[in-house]
Amino acid sequence: MYRVMVKDRVMIAHSLRGEIFGPAQQLHGATFVVEATFSRRALDANGIVVDIGLAHAAVAAIAGRVAYKNLDDLDFFAGQNTTVEFLAGWFASELVGKLEAGELGPAPLDGIAVTLWESDVASATFEVELSG
Repeated sequence: MYRVMVKDRVMIAHSLRGEIFGPAQQLHGATFVVEATFSRRALDANGIVVDIGLAHAAVAAIAGRVAYKNLDDLDFFAGQNTTVEFLAGWFASELVGKLEAGELGPAPLDGIAVTLWESDVASATFEVELSG
């Protein structure tokens, strides 16, 4: 399996519901590193997995939707605990939407994975298997 990874970062604010989150129940800020990995079983005719420029632009556009915002105030997250796990899945889903819209180029992909780093020692990953 071939893989190409691009990164970006996004600063947000949010609070988490539930006693398990301790002090994170209060409004706090976070800077997430977004690591998006695109995979293919075989390279396309150009010898690539995905256009890296388009992939980076897609990740940056998705991050821009939430950058410098309080996630608690965004309608599309209403009622959702915006944990790092949930947000990794949201980013992956948004990337699939961009793939389906042709924003990642013409090459089919076999998978997309998003790892969201909440610190240098903790992250969550969500993987989507695609039909290629």
